[in-house]
Amino acid sequence: MAKQSVAEQFVDILARAGVQRLYGVVGDSLNPVVDAIRRTPGIDWVHVRHEEAAAFAAGAEAQITGRLAACAGSCGPGNLHLINGLYDAHRSMAPVLALASQIPSAEIGLGYFQETHPDRLFTECSHYCELISSPQQMPRVLQTAIQHAVGRGGVSVVALPGDIAAEPAPAKAYEHALVTSRPTVRPGDEEIDALVKLVDEADRVTLFCGSGTRGAHAEVMAFAERVKAPVGHALRGKEWIQYDNPYDVGMSGLLGYGAAYEATHECDLLILLGTDFPYQAFLPQGDVKIVQVDVRPEHLGRRSKLDLAVWGDVRETLRCLTPRVRTKHQRKFLDRMLKKHAEALEGVVKAYTRKVDKHTPIHPEYVAAVLDELADDDAVFTIDTGMCNVWGARYLSPNGRRRIIGSFSHGSMANALPQAIGAQLTDRRRQVVSLSGDGGFSMLMGDFLTLVQHDLPVKIVLFDNSSLGMVELEMMVAGLPAYGTDNRNPDFAAIARAAGAYGVRVEKPKELAGALKDAFRHPGPALVDVVTDPNALSIPPKIKAEMVTGFALSASKVVLDGGVGRMVQMARSNLRNVPRP
Repeated sequence: MAKQSVAEQFVDILARAGVQRLYGVVGDSLNPVVDAIRRTPGIDWVHVRHEEAAAFAAGAEAQITGRLAACAGSCGPGNLHLINGLYDAHRSMAPVLALASQIPSAEIGLGYFQETHPDRLFTECSHYCELISSPQQMPRVLQTAIQHAVGRGGVSVVALPGDIAAEPAPAKAYEHALVTSRPTVRPGDEEIDALVKLVDEADRVTLFCGSGTRGAHAEVMAFAERVKAPVGHALRGKEWIQYDNPYDVGMSGLLGYGAAYEATHECDLLILLGTDFPYQAFLPQGDVKIVQVDVRPEHLGRRSKLDLAVWGDVRETLRCLTPRVRTKHQRKFLDRMLKKHAEALEGVVKAYTRKVDKHTPIHPEYVAAVLDELADDDAVFTIDTGMCNVWGARYLSPNGRRRIIGSFSHGSMANALPQAIGAQLTDRRRQVVSLSGDGGFSMLMGDFLTLVQHDLPVKIVLFDNSSLGMVELEMMVAGLPAYGTDNRNPDFAAIARAAGAYGVRVEKPKELAGALKDAFRHPGPALVDVVTDPNALSIPPKIKAEMVTGFALSASKVVLDGGVGRMVQMARSNLRNVPRP
């Protein structure tokens, strides 16, 4: 029996950790590992056209499944291409193991062809990043990397020279049981006691929720009911907290809507639940007391001053907290915020109900609204950064079963298509829809061929406005003329058909619903190229230059204004629960 190689041992450990596939582009120093995958049942190689897409796909898979996912890049330029997708996965707390293969070990440090130093380059976007310099080192380094990625939530990188990968593994390799899931974290009794005191002393409590409320919807609703608190959310909290929420007051931030801003500024006590919301301009700076609950202690207090920092999972914290706080019977503040929220949504929605189904070029809001109506109840949406974020935030309706994934913390272009690849490979029967902008789609358009090659039934809805819309908005509010933002686009549907996929171009609103239905019925990959209005930037009449810098900062509570889809119906429904005087 042939002796196991280091590459085979590497693949075996990944499979034992639950990894089902590696995304990457094969080549030179990676060849021993890819060949080991070929011969190992239960783990597959997913050939993509660009390593950046590999990292995005792995990050999306990890976010969908909650399990470790993996990607790989060959030495030098190959693994360098991983870095943008790894930044995104790391900032999304997605457990991803990246293999950065390396030049021959004897040549490291001598300026060899394609030499880079992955163990230095990837340190900022990983919890753990190490070079394997001998076969004896491999098992423990890989196992340590896996446990960093899973245990801390984020990226680990292992650099492995191709010559070492091809060597025989040690006869008695040191291997141990692997950590494959994270434990829950309960706050200490002192923190719970202090939080109970703050809640009981406050007359007006507001909850502001982020992605850390995943799995805690019931606990958040129970606590909100007990203390009569309005519940707002950040963009990453939308999918976990907005649905079935009678206390919903919308979203805060650059893309915000509704009364979330007012609710966070007019309360006595603001409780930040599982959010690392970075936009200080939208957080209260005055007399409002602030508590933050987060599973990562390094997040506590880095965005605003805190009166209490609570280290713990949101669900466990609320399970400890809710039974101990006094029930509040006065709901005047909650009812006032619900009314403000409904009025805000009623006001902005009117602009997008007038002949919107007849407007040409097509309103992007209309595209998002129709898509929301037609998509499956358990669809996965991947959303490009830029104006697609606006339409996704305003129009996609979560229900507890749908998933909404984007580059919400890293803010990278071109994320939606490769994230859809990773999402679809977790379940080929589940509907996966990519909301792609023309700029983002064309940036990694080569990986549309990955969909075709692997026959992945991803549906791409392309918002084709021939411009970099968000960048154009940034320039305009800064008082600059739009420059360098125009795209000279081809017929993307024709390109899709030439690649062997389903493609249709839509230029009239009346064609939209039928085109989407046909694409959804198609068994393989499909692209719907929708020509949308480039002027649909939704800018309010008065705006200051300092309101937008990049995609992150704003000195205004609301910068963009626009329709909000089915959320207005939910707000109206919640108002029915408000007692009449």
